Amino acid sequence: MSDLFVIAYDDVATANQVREKLFELSKQHLVELEDAVVVERHPDGKIKLHQAVNHTAVGAAGGALWGGVIGLLFLAPLLGAAVGAAAGAAGGKFTDTGINDDFMKNLSQNLRPGAGALFVLVKKAAEDKVIPQLIPYGGELVQTSLSKADEDHLREAIEVALKTPEQ
Repeated sequence: MSDLFVIAYDDVATANQVREKLFELSKQHLVELEDAVVVERHPDGKIKLHQAVNHTAVGAAGGALWGGVIGLLFLAPLLGAAVGAAAGAAGGKFTDTGINDDFMKNLSQNLRPGAGALFVLVKKAAEDKVIPQLIPYGGELVQTSLSKADEDHLREAIEVALKTPEQ
């Protein structure tokens, strides 16, 4: 089962840096991510989601490939690729995997304008190695899907890491 973590930051740049750090830690097999989305609240109050995966582009690319292959059968590969790309893009636009977009938008209404938040869905993590690498970025833990006891343990680990000088 995956765990959800929502961390608010003073700016979107910091949230993006933390997401990039998590991707780096994922390459080192210290954390296994299911989804990581940076959410930005514009000064006019609008919420912008910065997804890690663009489903529309992925759908268009896959659709173009398959459309071109099918088009070869009917001696119209370019037409097949164009139709396949359009169909794939449409399908990708309506695909929502990972964290629910409406949930992220609703929760992000509480962000102050100009601030950002990082929504992370984690399958598993080496907590003792990941938390110390994320502490320097600051942020405020807004919500988790952990049990109350586990969330309290996480907050204590963060406090200890904040008090411990870097070596």
